Amino acid sequence: MHEPATLPEDLGRFFVTRANARDVEGLVALYEPDAVLATPAGPAVGTAAIRAAFVRMLADRPTFTPGRPQPTLRSGELALTSTRLDDGATTAEVARRQPDGTWRWVLDQPRFAVPPTS
Repeated sequence: MHEPATLPEDLGRFFVTRANARDVEGLVALYEPDAVLATPAGPAVGTAAIRAAFVRMLADRPTFTPGRPQPTLRSGELALTSTRLDDGATTAEVARRQPDGTWRWVLDQPRFAVPPTS
């Protein structure tokens, strides 16, 4: 069993820990069943597609670092989380409070590339 996120801010920390452990099921557990994950190949919608996206992503054995979490914005049962990564890229995620009080992502826009420099 994977530890649930009791705060939306837990999700990013859990992501890094589980991704570095190559724990695909632990990563999938961070998302609602109908969540949407942006990937370079296009949106991954739902548990099966998100699982497949993480299997592909982790096949290259990348290493993830925590980055700098940005302040969480909350509105009722929704929260916008964001992290500035070490390479300057930024992530943006929308989490929803679940009926049991835990949090899961419903939308995830990770940035896999460094933003262009001027």
